Amino acid sequence: MAKKNIKKAVLAYSGGLDTSIILKWLQDEYGCEVVTFTADLGQGEEVEPAREKALKLGIKPENIFILDLREEFVKDFVFPMFRANAIYEGEYLLGTSIARPLIAKKQIEIAQQTGADAVSHGATGKGNDQVRFELGYLALNPDIAVIAPWREWDLNSREKLLTYARENDIEISKKHLDENGNPAVSPYSMDANLLHISYEGLHLENPNNEPEESMWLWTTSPENAPDKAEYITITYRNGDPVAINGTEMSPATLLKTLNDYGNKHGIGRVDIVENRYVGMKARGCYETPGGTIMLKAHRAIESITLDREEAHLKDELMPKYAKLIYTGYWWSPERNMLQAAIDATQENVNGEVRLKLYKGNVMVVGRSSEKSLYSEAHSTFEEDEVYNQADAEGFIRLNALRFIIEGKKQPERIKKITGAK
Repeated sequence: MAKKNIKKAVLAYSGGLDTSIILKWLQDEYGCEVVTFTADLGQGEEVEPAREKALKLGIKPENIFILDLREEFVKDFVFPMFRANAIYEGEYLLGTSIARPLIAKKQIEIAQQTGADAVSHGATGKGNDQVRFELGYLALNPDIAVIAPWREWDLNSREKLLTYARENDIEISKKHLDENGNPAVSPYSMDANLLHISYEGLHLENPNNEPEESMWLWTTSPENAPDKAEYITITYRNGDPVAINGTEMSPATLLKTLNDYGNKHGIGRVDIVENRYVGMKARGCYETPGGTIMLKAHRAIESITLDREEAHLKDELMPKYAKLIYTGYWWSPERNMLQAAIDATQENVNGEVRLKLYKGNVMVVGRSSEKSLYSEAHSTFEEDEVYNQADAEGFIRLNALRFIIEGKKQPERIKKITGAK
């Protein structure tokens, strides 16, 4: 395929080896000016070193963008997703998936600001991220050109990448080399942001291998977590958490605080085999400590504030919503439609949830709300004056009417079930 005629490209740039190689490769292969964009999503690593690395590779100071996106990430992406109680295939809390639409959005905004005609990313041709990034790009700018180096170049091994780096004076950190200067075996491919950290690759590629304890970077093992439970209270307003133990916090600060609680008590580890959008199964391990606590708490406050059918319909919509995020359709009309429906349910999701944290477990021990639909007068097992139990007979017979008619009109069906002759 002939290369596009590109004048300027915005690269999603971490400052690591792979994206530094991509930066140089874009300059060499496309002869284009490169703009770097580095996002601080709370991944726990310094982002400023990316500026120095970009400067060393010839990037103009005005073409280096380093943005702190932690508050926007949690407020506009994580919280809306948690209003839906979104979870993919029963276990994955979508930590990587939900970060990609924000990165894509910022790349397009920077492209518009700098007059760039292309964007580029470091996702491989095997994974979901290439889809997530590029669906985002094209949803927000149908005319933008996309450069995906991993689908074009022949640098398809760690040895080739290191050779290219050496030939082009690209800094190689010690973690990529063994004691003899040869390519080191990096056991895991990791991605992190304020919501989670993920692990894939090598040892984990056999789904029967137990993860090594040393792999987990964010959480104490449940076995080594404190022997004493800890209680916390989360306050909700319109479906979003706004305070912990009575102290109001910004969205990013609140999630970071919940991460700290989860880390301490060994909460949020999962080991799953998921179905990638590109067709293959992949094994991944995830730590989502704060998100695991949030999901439990949000479902608890909804349990007393949502109408039954509203809650049930919301649960039916959730798998579709989660799949849209997983497969990269955050900016799609259907995701926006579902978000509007979900957000409409959250008007009265206000109140407090009390949680007990203990050795990998999150247990709801109390919930309260001024908007609660829970009526102790109706639910009590003691004598009451608001509910006539005799009313239940008509309710039951009306709901059983179709069974009654079927049994009289088609008695052979009953005989098959009961064995009657």
